[in-house]
Parts: sequence; C-alpha cells; structure tokens
Amino acid sequence: MAALRADARLSVRALAEQVHASRAAVHARVQRLERDGVLTGWSARVDPARLGLTVTAFVNLRIAQHAWKDVRERIGAIPEVWHAALVSGDHDLVLLVRTSDAGALRDLVLNTLQAIPGVRGTETVLVLDELGDPLAGQPARPRA
Repeated sequence: MAALRADARLSVRALAEQVHASRAAVHARVQRLERDGVLTGWSARVDPARLGLTVTAFVNLRIAQHAWKDVRERIGAIPEVWHAALVSGDHDLVLLVRTSDAGALRDLVLNTLQAIPGVRGTETVLVLDELGDPLAGQPARPRA
C-alpha cells in the first residue's frame, strides 16, 4: 500500500519489483483491494503552491445544531475548501483551506464562511509548514 500511496501510477510490473512479489500476485492483490473498496480510486496529488495557493489555514467553525446539512452543502461549493471534517469538541467543523494570499483568506472567512446561515463563529489557524499530504494519505515526513 505504501508504494501505491507514494506513486499510484506504478505499473504492476514496477510495483511487483518494489514489493518483491510476482506480477500475478500483485495484480490479484490490487484487484482484490479495488473489489473490496479499500482502493476507492486513483488521483493526482497537486502542489498548491504551484497553483498560486500559498496560504493554508485550518478554519474551525461553530454551527447551529440543525444547520449541519445546509452548511455542508454550501461548504462543498467553495473551491478554497480542500477538506472538511465534522468533529467533536469545541468546534463542529474543521476546514482545510488554501488561498492565494492573506487578503483572500480574510475574504473567505469574513465574507464567505461567516455569511453562511447557521455558522455561529469561526477560528482561523494559519499553517506555517506541512508534513505529508492529508488528502492523499501520505505520512508526515519532513520535506527534503
């Protein structure tokens, strides 16, 4: 699994070489993982900085209890939101957001997120550095 997480484009042959198994065994294993829903798809990892998205933050939202479904729909339509999770604790939702600059982050929080009906409050935490890729299931390792 680690080899596939590192490079999902690996051919069966290359994957078999990396894990020291036969191509037939690796092919069967990958098919079984897909059939069993362990592997749910194949995607590309994107470098946000190369897209001009140089500011990353976690935005914690407090929402009205009855508003979860409506808030979820609205958040799903916001392109700056890369991930959203319903959580327990002092906040109800944690969003991973990426913007081009501090002004865009301010606009996202003050004019977009806080304007959603049912959002009672926000708390923004700037990301200073990232280890791993939470959306691709990559472990936290320092960058080279």
